[in-house]
Amino acid sequence: MTGATATSLSSIFALSAEAERAALVVSIHDVAPATQKRAEEILTELAHHGVAVCSLLVVPNYHHRGCSTADREFVRWLQEMEAKGHEIVIHGYFHQRPRQEEETVSQKLFTRFYTKDEGEFYDLDYDEALRRISQAREEFTAAGLTPRGFIAPAWLLGAPAEQAAADAELEYTTRLTGVRDLRSRETFPARTLAYSVRSGWRRVTSLAWNNLLAQRLAEAPLARISIHPPDRDHPEVWSQILRLTDRLMENRNATTYRDWIAEKRIQRPA
Repeated sequence: MTGATATSLSSIFALSAEAERAALVVSIHDVAPATQKRAEEILTELAHHGVAVCSLLVVPNYHHRGCSTADREFVRWLQEMEAKGHEIVIHGYFHQRPRQEEETVSQKLFTRFYTKDEGEFYDLDYDEALRRISQAREEFTAAGLTPRGFIAPAWLLGAPAEQAAADAELEYTTRLTGVRDLRSRETFPARTLAYSVRSGWRRVTSLAWNNLLAQRLAEAPLARISIHPPDRDHPEVWSQILRLTDRLMENRNATTYRDWIAEKRIQRPA
C-alpha cells in the first residue's frame, strides 16, 4: 500500500469516526444588548474548552427595554457570530410574564417560584403567541439573521404557543427534557444541564443535581448544557460548567440545535 493510499484511508476512517461521535449542544440564554458583554466572555472561554459553536438564544425585546435589533453594534456582533457557525435562536419576545389574578397554586409555582415571572409563553394564547413569534422572526430577518428555532423562556411552552411556532415556520423548539422537531412533530429525549443561581441553596442544589445528571447522561446521543449570563458570576457554578463541558467533549462533537436537527432529518428513513 502506498503512502498516499494509506493517508487517504486514514482520513476516511477519521471522518467516519468523527461523524459517529455523540453530540453536545451548549446554548447561551437571554442574549440581548444588556448581556452582550457577558455572552462574549462566555463564548471566549467555551472556545478554549473546545466548544467552537453554540446556540445563542436572543431575546427580541428583553424586559421591554427596547428592540434588540435596533442596536446596530449588537446586530453586527450577532451577524459575526452567525458567520462563525453559531446559531441565532428566537428566545421569547419580552422574556416576561405579567402576574394574573386568580392563578392556581400550580401556575404560581411554575411562573413565580420556578422562573421568577419570566415564563412568557407558559399560557399565552395562540393568536398572541403567533403575533410575537412572527414579529420576532421579521425583526431578525430584517437584521440579516436567519433564525430556525424558537425556545420559550424557562422552556415553558404551552400547546397553543408550540403550534404558533410551527405555523410561523420555525423548525424546532426545546424543553427542559428534550428537543422537538416542529416539522415531523418528533421529540428527542435530551435533558439539559441548567443552573439556578438566585440564592445560595439554589446554587448548592444545582451543583449536586448537575453533577449527578452529567453522569447519568454520559452515554446519551445528545448532551445539552444551558448557560445563563449570571452563571458566569458564580465561580463554583462556572467552574463546574467548564469541568462538565470538558468531560462531555471527550467523546462528543460540539454542534447547534439547528445543525443537529438537520442531521437527524438526513438520517431519518425515507
